Amino acid sequence: METTLDFGHHRPMEIGTSSFGTQLRQWRVRRRFTQLALALEADISQRHLSFVESGRSKPSREMVLRLAEHLRVPLGEQNRMLVAAGYAPAYGDRPLTSPDMVGTREMIDRLLAGYQPYPALALDRSWTILAMNKAVPVLTEGVDPTLLTGQVNALRLTLHPQGLAPRIVNLPAWRSHILRRLSHDIELSADQSLIDLLEELKSYPGGHRAAGRVAYQPSDIAVPLVLDHPRGQLSFISATTIFGTAVNITLADMVVEAFLPADGWTAEFLRGEFDPVD
Repeated sequence: METTLDFGHHRPMEIGTSSFGTQLRQWRVRRRFTQLALALEADISQRHLSFVESGRSKPSREMVLRLAEHLRVPLGEQNRMLVAAGYAPAYGDRPLTSPDMVGTREMIDRLLAGYQPYPALALDRSWTILAMNKAVPVLTEGVDPTLLTGQVNALRLTLHPQGLAPRIVNLPAWRSHILRRLSHDIELSADQSLIDLLEELKSYPGGHRAAGRVAYQPSDIAVPLVLDHPRGQLSFISATTIFGTAVNITLADMVVEAFLPADGWTAEFLRGEFDPVD
């Protein structure tokens, strides 16, 4: 088995300079909680929460983590909140290149290989490709080689006019799907790099066709990715795997995106091209 792996990319943890109270209020507003609603969720008094946000009261380490959990704050940002409150970070941020992450790299390798003959990629929070299996080239065939060098962003690769976009039969629908999904990521994380990426993707050709409402048939279950191929159209449905119990930031921010055949012809083609156990 030879799975293509590139674990060199790692997003270092950034420790913000804003106070804990400021960060807490920003996340509370982002999650559309009133002070009263969050206080009820976290089983504390609204008065105490108000004092914590204003800086008049110092929260315990346990309270920082409890509030962050109720606000669904990503692990990296939870570390930032802890540091701002005067405590040590709670979650490790070891990159996949660390010696003690060998077992994790092997696990990801096995997971990606298990999807063969169907394409699958491991992506970080910024949609940078960390690893892929041997079936992925069926998706990237014909793209500009410069888009496949260095740190490769999967969304840029997909919608760039020299990327997959010219081969995507249903580009307006797939583009709308990607922009909605990226907007959802931004809503959850408020990550500035994702905000910048969204603006970049919106500038690519195809926006005028994707602006209207996309019509779906009652029998549709998901938006497919339909690609032109010399031997016929290939149709995929994407499936996302997350590591729900991760306590390492690198793993918590990672997803595995698999492209499963949406019709019999695509399944037959992939089985003929790629040996699932090779």
